Amino acid sequence: MIERQHKNQRMSQLVSFANLVWTAGQVAKDPSQDMAGQTEQILAQIDALLADAGSSKSALISANIWVSDISQFAQMNAVWDAWVDSENPPVRACVESRLARDELLVEIQVVAAKL
Repeated sequence: MIERQHKNQRMSQLVSFANLVWTAGQVAKDPSQDMAGQTEQILAQIDALLADAGSSKSALISANIWVSDISQFAQMNAVWDAWVDSENPPVRACVESRLARDELLVEIQVVAAKL
């Protein structure tokens, strides 16, 4: 059975099927912050979504990260490295990309297993 949470007419923020959980791409709610600040906000949002689905960052399988300016990659990575479970890191891809709004600097989407 597919379970959709935090949804509107366009999309769900969280979808679960079997023992897997997908989040929608998460962006900062306060885009006035720098790359590190936006990354911190996004990872907190991901923590909350995973908890809603009965999962956590220790069960991450994969992560896709889009940054608007690859020269700020180190800022995002510093926050990511402090957050990610170093014993259970997911596969990860990170690319430079134009995001939906100019003030958005990073977007992150993850897949995790349910615990």
